[in-house]
Amino acid sequence: MDWKLEVVVVPVSDVDRAKRFYSEGLGCAVDVDERVTATMRVVQLTPPGSGCSVAIGEGMTDMAPGTMSGLQLCVGDIHAARAELVSRGVDVSPVHHYDTTTGELLDGPGEEWNRFLFFTDPDGNKWTVQESPHIKP
Repeated sequence: MDWKLEVVVVPVSDVDRAKRFYSEGLGCAVDVDERVTATMRVVQLTPPGSGCSVAIGEGMTDMAPGTMSGLQLCVGDIHAARAELVSRGVDVSPVHHYDTTTGELLDGPGEEWNRFLFFTDPDGNKWTVQESPHIKP
């Protein structure tokens, strides 16, 4: 039996602002934007090339907005990804890597699998982007 992670719910305070960030800033496709009930709205967005979507909305989670951490996207070219995010107005960190001895986060790219950048959505949910040698740029 396959178990596929297809949707991650991200808590936000302003659905329309978050929808603009994820669609315009990150380039996600808006798959669904539906008010299900008077107290529930579901907006589902999918990053380009991803098999997993992000869901934001009203009445979907008990998590406080801005409390998600450890959300991660993978790309084939970290520098191109950073340039794209910057061109879309996203406040993104420079490219970093982790010292494999100390675990300290250092400036510049490291070896394969050790190239990262970081950003937060408008509510402060924390995202990491990692370069994967298995993804074609």
